[in-house]
Amino acid sequence: MQPGVYTQPVINARNIKICALAAFIALVPAHAADDDRDIIRIAAAFRTLTLDPTRSIYTGAIETFGQLYSRLLRRNAEGQLVPGLALRWEISSDGLDYTFFLRETKFSDGSPLTADDAAFSLLRMRDDPEAVYPAPVLSLQNAWAEDARTLRIRLKQPNAPFLEALEMCFLGVVSRADVERRGAAAAFADIPVTSGPYRVVEWRRNDRLILEANPYYWRTGYPLNDGAELIEVVDTNTRIAMLQAGEVDAIQDITHSAIAGFVASPDTVVPEEPALRIQVLLLNHARPPFSDRRVREAAALALDRERFTRVATRGRAQVANTLLPRQLRFHDPDFPGWTYDPHRARQLIDEAGAHGAKVVINFTAPSAYYEMMALIVQAYWGDIGLEVEIRKMDQAIYEQRQMDGDYDAAIEWWYNENAEPDLAVKWALCGSCGNRAYYTNYQNDRVDELVRQGAAELDPDRRRDIYREIQAIAFRDVAQIPLFYPSWLNAYSTRIEGLGFTPATQWTLEEARHVR
Repeated sequence: MQPGVYTQPVINARNIKICALAAFIALVPAHAADDDRDIIRIAAAFRTLTLDPTRSIYTGAIETFGQLYSRLLRRNAEGQLVPGLALRWEISSDGLDYTFFLRETKFSDGSPLTADDAAFSLLRMRDDPEAVYPAPVLSLQNAWAEDARTLRIRLKQPNAPFLEALEMCFLGVVSRADVERRGAAAAFADIPVTSGPYRVVEWRRNDRLILEANPYYWRTGYPLNDGAELIEVVDTNTRIAMLQAGEVDAIQDITHSAIAGFVASPDTVVPEEPALRIQVLLLNHARPPFSDRRVREAAALALDRERFTRVATRGRAQVANTLLPRQLRFHDPDFPGWTYDPHRARQLIDEAGAHGAKVVINFTAPSAYYEMMALIVQAYWGDIGLEVEIRKMDQAIYEQRQMDGDYDAAIEWWYNENAEPDLAVKWALCGSCGNRAYYTNYQNDRVDELVRQGAAELDPDRRRDIYREIQAIAFRDVAQIPLFYPSWLNAYSTRIEGLGFTPATQWTLEEARHVR
């Protein structure tokens, strides 16, 4: 569910050629020229920070988890839940007991993958104090192996979105024997035992993750390629140069201003891929000035979000009206959202005695795109009497400060793994679901109770009412400031087919291959 990094490119043909040559020398592996294997290379905007699926919710790691660890269920190309490691499943009439019948398969080291490994992986996310996102399995009472191929799960109460949660990349199956033998730190340090389509050849931190096809992968005939490289390139101009020079097959997260250059080329395509995603301003409710609801409301009213969205996205995104991504079930399309009212915003600042209050807006560097957005917010908030500083910082430092609650405001985005709103509200708005409402320290007991009700309620109409009430309360409390609903913008070489980026922030790598 993670935030990301953008950089705003300044496209110049001469500069691109120079950057391309430099990138080729610095970034292409030495074996690339004489390697006749089918290797898919992606210039990724986000870093892989860990190979342990319980330890990160940030985009670079999420993309990686999906390639390394299979889940009980998977989604097909139409977005439907279909068998994964589980061939089939049964649910009791009261919705509390689930039985999964697993296929016979192996981990990447050739050891058998059993129901005990699946139970261990679920309970590890629920119980490990270092697990960063236990919310999807908080309803889990117990999980155990009835035999090597039969997994039993009992819930504390019915949970409407439970099956969908089991497809999340965080809940991929890991080897219990390996984790217990080596310890978690060592087991995921460099070469983990994997259950997905790929296994790790080498992880060069802050550079690239080199993968090869897992010979024991349960999907016969997949991956369609021999391996992949996820190359970490945080600068957008460099990613663009690499794709245009033919050094990579795809680049991630281009900005709206870069699209025209790719559309004009017969060698690249830029589909606007659907995203269950929202761009927001995070506000820290635990310290002044945003601990005061009046200041939070003033901050929202101060922003001309229509104009903001036009400038930031070149008119390619819709202004966000609630804190649920608009493609989610039970999003309220008729909710009015915030209006631009700087006069009322100044009144609220005066009422709160916050004129001249200092605010620091954090964003990740290098990111000219985020810096542009921060500068716009700085101007709007300055106009109502706040004293605003913008501060760029390294991604790892930024993320740690966010998790520690050591910030005032941040330019951010987050996404949902599927169209089910349960995960979104647990992630972003629930103060008692494991991450302090996306580290904003927002706490509303009524929202937390509604979150629980929404998960347990099976009637769609009642669920709709519950999630619409959550949206209304979050608006009233100014839990976060919704900005706009962006799509994924990635560019692909026409040399490959089958590669795409799903709404769940996953590359379809195992389906990809070169065609010329």
